[in-house]
Amino acid sequence: MSDGQPSGRPGGPAGRPPLSLALIEMMEGTEAHSGAVYLLAEDQPVLEMAVMAGLPRDFAAPWERVGLSAPIPVADAVRERRLVWVSGEEDMASRYPRISVVLPYPFAVAALPVATDTAVYGAVFVAWPGSRTQGPSERERDHLTRACGRLALHLERLAAEGRPVVPEPDLWGTQLLDGATGTPRPVEAERMASRLPYGLCSLDLHGRVDFANAAAAELIGVPVPRLLGTPLWASVPWLNDPVYEDRYRAALISQRSTSFAALRPPQDWLSFQLYPDRSGLSVRISRAHEAAEASRSGAGEQGTPPRLVSISQVLSLAGSLTEAATVRDMLQLVADEVVPAVGAQAVVLLTARAGRMRVLGHRGYRNAHIVERFDGTPLSEPTPGVQALNSAVPAFFESREQLERLYPARQYTPDGFAAWAYLPLIASGRPVGTCVLAYAEPHQFQAEERTVLTSLSGMIALALERAQLYDAKHQLAHGLQAALLPHSLPPLPGVDAAARYLPGTRGMDIGGDFYDLVPAAGAAAAVIGDVQGHNVTAAGLMGQIRTAVRAYTTVGQPPHEVMRSTNRLLIELGSDLFASCLYLRLDPVSGRAVMARAGHPPPLLRHPDGQVEVLNVPGGPLLGVDAEAVYPTTEVELAPGSVLVLYTDGLVESPEVDIEDALADLGDRLGRAGALPLDELAEVLMGRGGYEGERPDDVALLLLRATG
Repeated sequence: MSDGQPSGRPGGPAGRPPLSLALIEMMEGTEAHSGAVYLLAEDQPVLEMAVMAGLPRDFAAPWERVGLSAPIPVADAVRERRLVWVSGEEDMASRYPRISVVLPYPFAVAALPVATDTAVYGAVFVAWPGSRTQGPSERERDHLTRACGRLALHLERLAAEGRPVVPEPDLWGTQLLDGATGTPRPVEAERMASRLPYGLCSLDLHGRVDFANAAAAELIGVPVPRLLGTPLWASVPWLNDPVYEDRYRAALISQRSTSFAALRPPQDWLSFQLYPDRSGLSVRISRAHEAAEASRSGAGEQGTPPRLVSISQVLSLAGSLTEAATVRDMLQLVADEVVPAVGAQAVVLLTARAGRMRVLGHRGYRNAHIVERFDGTPLSEPTPGVQALNSAVPAFFESREQLERLYPARQYTPDGFAAWAYLPLIASGRPVGTCVLAYAEPHQFQAEERTVLTSLSGMIALALERAQLYDAKHQLAHGLQAALLPHSLPPLPGVDAAARYLPGTRGMDIGGDFYDLVPAAGAAAAVIGDVQGHNVTAAGLMGQIRTAVRAYTTVGQPPHEVMRSTNRLLIELGSDLFASCLYLRLDPVSGRAVMARAGHPPPLLRHPDGQVEVLNVPGGPLLGVDAEAVYPTTEVELAPGSVLVLYTDGLVESPEVDIEDALADLGDRLGRAGALPLDELAEVLMGRGGYEGERPDDVALLLLRATG
């Protein structure tokens, strides 16, 4: 028991920590090399790692504390109350791509709940080398289930007695093997190692050197005392590379021997061969003439292909994919960063809509028509892209002959490439598309490479799902905005008009800015306004205000009454939003305009002689603030050739520019360009906010020129 008292209760002999004892029992009974026990946090749907064995805890750092809804095996085991088996790196990449991104190594995992019939207390996982492809046998399943059951009963008893679980230290290799630590090596073994003609080091599970012979020190150029107690990549500067540390992680997690070649400056190539077991690593170091020659010829390490993508590259790619907002952005990012990183030359993104395959985009193809011919392919057609999407299983074709043997129709649509990877894009448990990577030369996809590509496909799928959602919202926003604004301005006698609208670049690209031009008996009315906010609610309220202004104008209300009626309507609607507004009634015959203003920026008037005036007409408060508010009117003369500029604050307000300076700049441009046709003048006046760069607010502009 954890309190050190003898007991016949579950938990084992006196003084043995119960969590560690249960974990050792599970690992020893199934020959697993590592594992961990998680406990369910109090009052939170969270699993917390209580003890880990066989590997450094930092290997599992991202999952020390995970929510029950997290897509990882231990959380699935708890939610589903069953044993979860992950058979290897490809299975992990397909089902749990986030884990595969951080640990892209061949290993198998079983996760089980620690639970009684009435309560869940946590979960356990145990791991095996990647060479194991078969799931636990019936005997092993029974062993794991019984051990978890005994642990659950022990935790249940502790909970009933109100006793907390005492923290336990993590377990290392020697503790797993015989319970002893710090056992001295036999002198004979050290003498034998010192006589060997090649270097020999022993690393613990943290990668620290706990033994090195003289040959190893000579080869790497660091004295033995400086090596002891430090990781190789910390004490040897030219080994301080994530790629080499990655090989150490790969050996420990997969429990497979691995190797790499490294250049000791200036020109000595050394071969490092890593032999793992549950207590650490043995490293053999020798000169690597073959590796040097292979490096000069570009063949890779000792005749084997180099690692496709390092952990740091994968994480960098993952970070880049989170920055892609639209499908087009995501496609370009995949083409610019993912395709070169994996050695491909071209990419196609496919999705399914209404029972047909659609081409979202492609890069790297000389003949675009070859790719676009697949757009609209029924999902019942036997094509590799459709098959990958429907089956959610990646397909790798190492040559054109291999592809055409399975899909004979492909010989009639050659795309100029010689190898392909068809990666299903699975996000939120459903297929969202297929990513096709094309290679210029025949390409052999090693198991490790297939795992990396499958992991990348998971990240691409999440980015694609997010980008498609963004594009859908973007289209909805623009469609709604277009429906609420006038499609065209009506022709009016004695008045020319032009208008522009630009959404803000933040949020949903939708806002509450509006304008309208309304014919009326013997006159015309113009209105421009800005409802507070940049969302669907603001846009909907804008549509109601615009409709109300039209209705009040049509029944003949004068400008001040139109504003008062609209203000009362906004208050009666019970909205928490306010709106600014400028309304004017034009009389082309008399050449005059009557204006009413509600908290809106003042209009600009360009006189026929080119002089520009800011019309600081008196007004009332914002619409929707005070039900009793009044809105005085001002009469302005509009001589033939005069230009009246109505705008919303997005045109002149900016965090880095003073409002007075912005108004002066707008007036200068109006004065210089005011004689241009109104459509051209509108382009000039919109130029400061412009069509490029960020716009924190949307912009509406309405130009009126008196023609006499």
